[in-house]
Amino acid sequence: MTEHGSGPGKGGWGRDETPEERADRRWGDLLQELRVAQTGVQILFGFLLTVVFQQRFTDLSAADRHIYTVTVVLGAATTGALVGPVSMHRLLTGRRLKPETVLLASRLTVLGLVLLLCTMASSLLLVLRVAIQDSWAQWLVGVMVAWFVLCWFGLPLWARYRSNPEEG
Repeated sequence: MTEHGSGPGKGGWGRDETPEERADRRWGDLLQELRVAQTGVQILFGFLLTVVFQQRFTDLSAADRHIYTVTVVLGAATTGALVGPVSMHRLLTGRRLKPETVLLASRLTVLGLVLLLCTMASSLLLVLRVAIQDSWAQWLVGVMVAWFVLCWFGLPLWARYRSNPEEG
C-alpha cells in the first residue's frame, strides 16, 4: 500500500494521493461521465415528451399507450438519477463530505444507467411495435438489451475482474 493508502495490495500500485485528492479526481471523472449520459438522456426525454402531441398518437393501441407511459416515467426517473449528483454536489459543497458525495453520486449514476437501459428498451419496444410485427419487435429489443448490458456492464466488470481476480 502506498503512503496514503491509495494503492491496493502490498505492491503499492496506484496513485500516491490523499483521500481528498482521490475524491477530487474521482469527482472530476464522474462529472465527465455524467456529461455524456445526461446529454443523451435529455435528448431522448425531450423527444418522448413531444410524442403525445403528434397527430398519430391517437392511433396507438392501448398497449402502445401503456408502453409510452412507462417509457416517459422511466425517462423522467433516469433524468432524475443522472442529474441528482449535480444537485448533491451543489448542496454538499464545502461540508467536507467529498468522499461520501462521490460514493453516493457514483451509486446514483449506476442506478441512472440501469434506468437508462430500461428507458431505451421500452422506447425501442414502442417504436418497433409501431414499425414492424410485434413478435419481431420483442426479439430485437431483447437483442439490444443484451447488447447494452454487455457494453455498459459486462465488459467493464470483466475488465475489472481480469485486472485483479483475487478481489473477485
